[in-house]
Amino acid sequence: MRADRLVSILLLLQIHGRMTAKSLSERLEVSQRTIHRDMEALSAAGVPVVAERGAGGGWRLLEGYRTNLTGLKESELRALLVSPSDQLLSDLGLNRTAEDARNKLLAALPAVDRDGAKEVRQRIHIDTSTWRQSKEKMASFETLQAAIWNENKIQIRYERADGQSVDRLIEPLGLVAKGSVWYLVAVAEGEPRSYRVSRIRSAELTEERFNRPDSFDLARYWKMSTQTFLERLPNVEVRVKGHPSILSRLKFTSRFLRILEIGSPASDGWIPITLSFDTEQEAAETILGFGDRVIVTEPESLQHRVIAMAKAVVQRYDQPSDSPD
Repeated sequence: MRADRLVSILLLLQIHGRMTAKSLSERLEVSQRTIHRDMEALSAAGVPVVAERGAGGGWRLLEGYRTNLTGLKESELRALLVSPSDQLLSDLGLNRTAEDARNKLLAALPAVDRDGAKEVRQRIHIDTSTWRQSKEKMASFETLQAAIWNENKIQIRYERADGQSVDRLIEPLGLVAKGSVWYLVAVAEGEPRSYRVSRIRSAELTEERFNRPDSFDLARYWKMSTQTFLERLPNVEVRVKGHPSILSRLKFTSRFLRILEIGSPASDGWIPITLSFDTEQEAAETILGFGDRVIVTEPESLQHRVIAMAKAVVQRYDQPSDSPD
């Protein structure tokens, strides 16, 4: 285990040039004290690792030192050969390139490893699409990619969630696929922000360049941004009694519904369930969809809302069929 970690440290330093103990500990999921002990072990083994103090410091390999590590483990080969989503590769224009790269890797393997490696794609397939999902239109995707690679600012027109359009001059930093949905991460007005690519109505590449922040880490930013977004989401906790027949449907009925707890059935067979919704209106609409199979117990305000909506439905059906109101 430690030997694998020492090799990983060596490869990370060889790839990135300089890394702090904090960065290495996060990547390898160990403490910074463990990283310092590993550096002592590498140095004792004759690997020229150098510690640089102060701002911008960290650990690095002595200038010009490189190691030529060979002999991939079977699990490492699988990790390299498992294909990401074909749809995402196609969006990026890399599906053919990815296929060529896999073939070159297979050709470079020793014959004893090649047959097993070929089987990986027949055993594991990744599909990031959802059932019945329609593909989002991304008219400016190629322009965004060009701007990211060439570090050009772009002028975009973006449609917000409320339907309003705004114009922005942004510095594109990267693209993130959340499932099969693409997001653009870019600096706007001095702060990194996320834009759903399908809502970018137009994008114009400018001649103005920008300097990409050396310290910016796309994966780390996205993880923190996602966590902040989830923490800020509105939350309405609801307690209901559910008939046993709706349990399976409840788990798949709505992407707006989260099951927090399912209790033990009461003497009458009904099950206490705690749910969470973004809004009380979403809660009422979802619960009404179960008819008399779900009864709200808390909060009282939701009980009143469901009753009012149910009465409105009955009233609507009691009206003459040719009445527009």
